[in-house]
Amino acid sequence: MKASNGSAYETLARHTEPMISTDLPGPRGRAVIDADAEVTSPSLPRAYSFVPDRGAGAVIKDVDDNVFLDFNAGIAVCSTGHSHPAVVHAIKDQADKLLHYSASDFYLPIYAEMCSRLADIAPMDGPARAFLTNSGTEAVEAAIKLARHHTGRQYILSFFGSFHGRSYGSVSLTASKANYRADFGPLLPGVLHAPYAGRFDSFVGLGGLDGPGGELAEPDLDYINDVIFKRLAKPHEVAAVVVEPILGEGGYVVPPRSWLLHLRNMCDAHGILFVADEVQSGIGRTGSMWAMEHFDLEPDIVLAGKGIASGMPLGAMVARSGLMTWSPGAHGSTYGGNPVSCAAGLATLDLVAGGLMANARTVGEFLIEGLKELAQREPAIREVRGLGLMIGVEVPSPQVADAIEIAAFKRGLLVLRAGDSTIRMAPPLIINKEQAATGLRLFEDACAEGVAASAGLVAEQSMIRA
Repeated sequence: MKASNGSAYETLARHTEPMISTDLPGPRGRAVIDADAEVTSPSLPRAYSFVPDRGAGAVIKDVDDNVFLDFNAGIAVCSTGHSHPAVVHAIKDQADKLLHYSASDFYLPIYAEMCSRLADIAPMDGPARAFLTNSGTEAVEAAIKLARHHTGRQYILSFFGSFHGRSYGSVSLTASKANYRADFGPLLPGVLHAPYAGRFDSFVGLGGLDGPGGELAEPDLDYINDVIFKRLAKPHEVAAVVVEPILGEGGYVVPPRSWLLHLRNMCDAHGILFVADEVQSGIGRTGSMWAMEHFDLEPDIVLAGKGIASGMPLGAMVARSGLMTWSPGAHGSTYGGNPVSCAAGLATLDLVAGGLMANARTVGEFLIEGLKELAQREPAIREVRGLGLMIGVEVPSPQVADAIEIAAFKRGLLVLRAGDSTIRMAPPLIINKEQAATGLRLFEDACAEGVAASAGLVAEQSMIRA
């Protein structure tokens, strides 16, 4: 007798161990990859040969029926886990009623409901308004336009190591990899960059200087003051500072609270808008609804995406009401705030606030502690950092990180590199401790294999050069 959808979900979701029964990729997976190579854009980077088919909770199965523990969550997107029944029900219910009508030109009840929920949970005091988009990068674009429109200023300040998206305005702010910007110039004018938390290069040891809630005696804003404000642009010309409260693509870096505090104070002193890009860190991932809450600081604008709708295309720019001074037609979106995506978003917010955010805090602490214990045994782990289920493991080099990533994949554990040499762990917020414990064990094995494999590769390359 065929299992119901509910029991099929529960059967897959309760797995605490991977089950790998073929080579990776398996025969069906190889066929998909070969077909893909013929028709898709070669710009897609593809980390490794994983070909997903169905998922449940923190578990995902590939097209060859191999079962994996997912510590990626579709790059921090599937916040409530894969195909959470409540989210699926909300999607199906809304799809039965209405798939689409543009909220830019008409009045969708569910659009206003989603905006109201976001205004209620926004990490700033006072009334707020929301603009809904299809993605995180569109939310960044909206923030750029609003900041320039409201202030009448041209410059936007971002940070080296940051990732804000790949569309033109967003990629102009992005400075995590040159490859994202190469051969697309000229990019958006009026964009300036400064070192994130005062660091141009390695972020190792930064978290030890000052954690959220602590204080650092000399926060490093010297580059902004001595170079940008002195040599490039006067403070009164800067519309906004756009910053990730926790660096995402740049390596899952938690900055000192005092750096963000002095950045906030600098913005206040010069009438500059503080824009918190929480596309990756927001919606419960860090154990709070917003990462900014760990630092006890308020932005003027907060940006959401990724985990906001459990995998459905939705993003949001939420701003203090007083900043929304633009007139009708100044900005809009045909598809942004699609009713099906909004339904998924409302269900997601219910689940995150109803227990998954607390679970992220609890299981995140368990994972971070376990990884720090592993670092005592594994010298290749230079640092473990993060908040909640936004965790970075720093290793010696990109080669080591890539080798560990592949070794983990072969064992049925999905992780992904971030920054130059960081392995990120961003599992669904629904993950349990048993699954986390398995992930720790598999990751330790992958570290041992990855370090050996990368050492062998370096030795081989040295022999070739000789």
